[in-house]
Parts: sequence; structure tokens; C-alpha cells
Amino acid sequence: MLSIIKQLPDSVANQIAAGEVIQRPASAVKELLENSVDAGASDISLIIKDAGKTLIQVIDNGSGMTSIDARMCFERHATSKINKAEDLFAIRTMGFRGEAMASIAAIAHLETKTRMHDKELGTHIIIEGSELKSQEACQCSPGTNIMVKNLFFNVPARRSFLKSNAAETRHIYEEFIRVAMVNPEIAFTLTNNDKVVYKLEKGSFKFRLVSIYGKIYDQRIIHIEQKTDLVSISGFIGKPQFAKKTRGEQYFFVNGRFIKHAYLNHAVNNAYNELLAGDVFPSYFIKIDMDPADIDINIHPTKTEVNFKDARYIYAILHAAAKQSIGKHTLTPTIDFDVDPTVESALGSPPDKEIKQPGITVDPDYNPFAKSPDHDYSKGFLKPKVDQNWEQLYADLKNQATDKGDPPQKHEQKKIELEEKPATSQFFQLHNKYIVSSVRSGLILVNQQRAHERILYEQYLERINRRAKASQQQLFPINMSFSHSDAQIIKELENELASLGFDMEEFGQNGFVINGLPVGMSESDTKATLESIIENYKKESSSLSFDKNIILARTMASNLSIKPGVRLAQEEMDDIFNNLFACAVPEKSPGGKDVLTILTLEEIDKLIR
Repeated sequence: MLSIIKQLPDSVANQIAAGEVIQRPASAVKELLENSVDAGASDISLIIKDAGKTLIQVIDNGSGMTSIDARMCFERHATSKINKAEDLFAIRTMGFRGEAMASIAAIAHLETKTRMHDKELGTHIIIEGSELKSQEACQCSPGTNIMVKNLFFNVPARRSFLKSNAAETRHIYEEFIRVAMVNPEIAFTLTNNDKVVYKLEKGSFKFRLVSIYGKIYDQRIIHIEQKTDLVSISGFIGKPQFAKKTRGEQYFFVNGRFIKHAYLNHAVNNAYNELLAGDVFPSYFIKIDMDPADIDINIHPTKTEVNFKDARYIYAILHAAAKQSIGKHTLTPTIDFDVDPTVESALGSPPDKEIKQPGITVDPDYNPFAKSPDHDYSKGFLKPKVDQNWEQLYADLKNQATDKGDPPQKHEQKKIELEEKPATSQFFQLHNKYIVSSVRSGLILVNQQRAHERILYEQYLERINRRAKASQQQLFPINMSFSHSDAQIIKELENELASLGFDMEEFGQNGFVINGLPVGMSESDTKATLESIIENYKKESSSLSFDKNIILARTMASNLSIKPGVRLAQEEMDDIFNNLFACAVPEKSPGGKDVLTILTLEEIDKLIR
């Protein structure tokens, strides 16, 4: 009988390893940048084209490699970091598995030029799909220059699973920031499609943060530091008033390596207890240095997850350091009732004349609570009342819209004869949270927030699908800035945001000028709503049921719906009921929760015996 177990060829084994290590262009960027850092470079440049699918090039002035090392680095499990198993527990450098370069070479056209500083000639190597095409001596600058072209050229199935260029570029930016942030002593440059995106000079850790996120962060972050015999913690945390609805700016670095750790994340977030609402997240950029023997970094192919020998101890120290930093910088406002003599002298001595108390003139006949005929009950979230002659203001625009095409069809209310339909137009609120009314079978209770979410959700979804672009122009434009990765998401959602009513245009590198907002949205809700859109997009982008339109509509509805505690007038409650029962699914919120329930007369009779 013939044997059926065979050893895989190196080319196939390398492609399998590439499936674990090189998941997307950003994975190759991470490995190449970390190799340059380990090589002792003081200047590193990253050049990408077409989101890394066409070209990923990393140029550094590090130590360079000999001709033998230049060839050996593309072999599987070839590394300069470890010689024996015990070395795995004393690693302070980045790459050590010896799989990254072999994996990249297996799925791309790779070209390398490298030269040591004390040599006159370097080495030029060309590899395509793990196959060595040429190796020869060449003239080149000291250091290493690696070009990765046509990534996944021989694995078309993997290439087809890549996201859009905007999404892949965003992942590359994130990997670049993770490496550049924790190495402020190295100058970094990022060029995307021949345009310089980042040019980071050498400096301190805080200088690097300000260089990445802008000068405004100089006033938004505070220092954190704590040292014990087992661990050293340093870095910066954000002030509570600048917390965001997106988790993007949260970084942990253990011995110079970026990690993700939910337990440590809870330690920092818990330090802000009673200072932040539950739906906002603080920024933090924290470096943790400790003995490599106390951590295990060899548990994941991308090395972004680690195990601590004593995680509870690290949690306690980190939480205490964050708490101490917040208290030390007196982030809680205080009032000093003692008069400073220097201030009193600066104001001058009391005047000789008697101080006359200012008077206030009031109109005794004015009643601020009287309802005028044109009183607006909408409060910004239901149908606003406007001047009766408003159509004259938009006569020209209406004519233009008629010339371009048919006017949008009106949304016809569904005529549904349900038992849930109130039998009367009289409503009342229960604890400013539920709307209650009688129906033929008993009593109906409607959650006002979920009902309004359902109404807004279907309205916004219809706007996006129709590309309505209904916008209310702002008298004074709103300026907003984001991180590079968040700005890429805004650009990726440009058409959908425009359909909702966001009239935005780019201003500067990562800034936007907002000239118009969706109808019914206030200026104060703009920042929180856009941050929620970004956060939800990040969460759902990897889901199989990912749908940009649904994410946008749900986020907008959740942020702009009326909240519990808001008192509603009769007209508002009537409007909610009418619009709710015109929805396609009036009984469920966009999140799948119940909007209403009915207490039948039989159930009420059982309650009252």
C-alpha cells in the first residue's frame, strides 16, 4: 500500500504560513517596519500604492545585511533573535518567529537591496512566489530597501477577500501609527500614492503624539507614571472632557510592542468611573516595561496578544497610576472662596462712593408660559412648524428640481387597522418614558425612545436609498478634525453621509468643514453623532451582515431619538403614534427590542381583584 502522508513543498508551506501572518497589506507593513526598528534604524520611510496591493516599500538606514543574511532571511524559521527555546522568554525585539519574510516572499514579487555601513557593495535579491530569480552585488545606500509588489498575485482567492482601498489604507495607517508612536527616537515618513501623509521628526513621546494627532493634543493629555520592582508604567491619558464615542485612540505597549488586552483596558476605563458617561471612551497611550520572563508573547501569530504571569498585579498598578494622574492634575473643578490679597490689590481699593445695586426692569404683564398660536412643539425631533409662506423661499430650487427629474414621491402612510391603533387621541406620559393610551382591547404602552428610533431609522434609510441629500445649511460652518484612520472612514462614507444631509468638504489633511446638517439635527449633536458612526463602522465592518446604509441609519436614529426624561406635549405624542404605525415594523426597534406592549382588560382585571 502506498503511503499517503507527504511533506509539503516549501512554497506551499510558506503560503499556509502567510495565511496566518500576512492577512492583508497592513500585516506586511507591520512586519517590515518592525524589522527596520530591530535593525537599529534612525530613519524609516514607508511608501504604498493602491492600498499596498501594488506596492509596499520600506526604506531604512539600519545595520543592513550581508549577502548570506539577505538570502537566509527569506527561509522559513530563520531568525537572528533566538538560538534556543529559553530565548523565547527573554525577547525584547519585535520579530522572532522567522516566518514573516518567508511568508511575504511566498505571495508577492519581492525585491531587496541591502548594504552594511562598513561595506562598499550591497546585495540585490529578487524573489517571486518563494522562487529566487536573482542575487547579485549592487551599489546602494547603507541600510535596507525592500519592495513588495503585487501582493497575493498567486493567491487570487485571498486577494478577492480584501476590502476597498480606503479600508485597507486605513489599516495600514493604523499599523504605521502603532510602530511610529512607541519609537519617538526614530524619524518616520509615510507616503501614499506619491503624497506625503506623515512626516514625523525625532523627539519625546509627547512630541510624537502631538505630531500624529495635532497640536491640540498638547492640552488634551496628562502624564501618567508609576514604577515598582516588577513593572514600570509611563505615558499619557486623555482628560475626561475630551473623551470620544470612538475607541480609536487607546494604545498599550508592552516592552515596545503594541498589544490588545481587554483586562488592562478595563483598568484604565475604571479609573474614570463617575467622570465619564457609559458610551464614551477616554484616550490613553501607555507604555508598560517589565521583565520578559513575566510575560508570554508567543501565543498569537501577529503577536498582538500576550499573557501576563500576574495580570491582577498589573491591573492594580495601572488602575492606581491612572487614578493618581487624574487626581494630581486636579481635573475636578474646585472653587476657592478665600480672597487672594494679590488679586484684591490688582483690582484696586474699594471706591469712596456708595456702591449702588443695579436694578432690573420687568414687564409684569408678560407670561413666559403662555402658549402662542405658533408655538412649536417639535423641539427639533418631530415636524417643525414654519412660516406659512415658506414655499416662496424655495420657488427657484423647486423649479430646478422639477427640470432635473421627477420630484420624490411622498411617503404614504399605511392604513393599518390594528388593535394596537389607539382608539382615542388622548395620551399621557408615564415617568416621561412611556406613552400610554387606551385601545379597544385594553391599554397600550409605547417606549418613546424606541418608537422614535424606529421612525427615524426608516426615514434615514429611505433618504440614503433615494440619495435625497436633504440638508439644512448652517449660518456658521462647523470645523471638525479626526485621526487619519477615522478621516478615512468619513471619506469612505462620503456619499452615504451626503444622502443623509451632511454637506461636508475636506479642509486640510484630516479636517472637514460641515456646511449643512441633516434636517432636524442640531449643531451640538454633530460631533457625537459622527464619532458614533465611526465607532459602529469599525465594529461592524468585519461582520458578514455588514451594510453601510443600515449602520448609518441605526446610528443616526440612536443618537437623535428622544431620550427618557423628556416631557412631551399632546401634539408630539400624537405625531409619534401616527408616524410609528406608518412604519414597516412598528413593533420592533432597529436593535430588535420591543417598542410597545398591550395590557388587555383581562390582565388588568387580574391585577385588581
